[in-house]
Amino acid sequence: MQSVVVAYSGGVDSALLSVAAHRALGQRALAVTAISPALAARDLGDAESVAHQFGLNHRVIHTDELQREGYVANSPQRCYFCKTELYDQLAALASAESYAWVANGANTDDLGDYRPGMTAAAEHNIRSPMVEAGMDKAQVRAAALWLGVPLWDKPAQPCLSSRIPYGTPVTVESLRRIEAAEDILRDLGLREVRARHHDKLCRIEVGADEMELAFAHRDEITRRLKELGYLWVSLDLNGLRSGSLNDVLRIAETARRP
Repeated sequence: MQSVVVAYSGGVDSALLSVAAHRALGQRALAVTAISPALAARDLGDAESVAHQFGLNHRVIHTDELQREGYVANSPQRCYFCKTELYDQLAALASAESYAWVANGANTDDLGDYRPGMTAAAEHNIRSPMVEAGMDKAQVRAAALWLGVPLWDKPAQPCLSSRIPYGTPVTVESLRRIEAAEDILRDLGLREVRARHHDKLCRIEVGADEMELAFAHRDEITRRLKELGYLWVSLDLNGLRSGSLNDVLRIAETARRP
């Protein structure tokens, strides 16, 4: 690829890609982390830690997706507007500084889910090297472990706005409340968590193997999340399901079928 700008969020996929690009291209690989209210501070910390450990050429920029009406309205196309904001900035940076490509950390497992952000990637001619190499999530984790990337087993962590149901506007206040709620849950030892934001209700999703731990802390969780402004706190008995807020889209699609 000769030179590349990597969209580096602090998850295992983009961390592996950033480390691999650095090994192959040195200073002609630039890992870029975009800061916005939708990026959890923990993820930024992970990105900076790995960048320091591997000596990555790392830069932080600020994106402003909350100024895009389509993003704030939170339709099922929200991710398209978010990624359009990101890729607009990365493409401009790559052009200004003569990088040949912009790349993201998508893997083949990402191709089977509803991901309008991939449309934005295609429109900006973004490369997905791990998709091109035929790597799924398990292979990404195995490669990251082999390279000594400490995030190799980090649970998937979509942006915070993915916790807000479609049709509910995205605000800085709601994003901060979601981040604070998930920080509380992780500080109690829960690894895979989502704090789904339903106005005054926080619906917590955790991995099936962590249900008992969450329930054991129910009094503290309830108290502390109510201090954040929630009136009701629930534990979803279905457990953690990536993209669970897309269920409404699947139900609507089923209803339309003859």
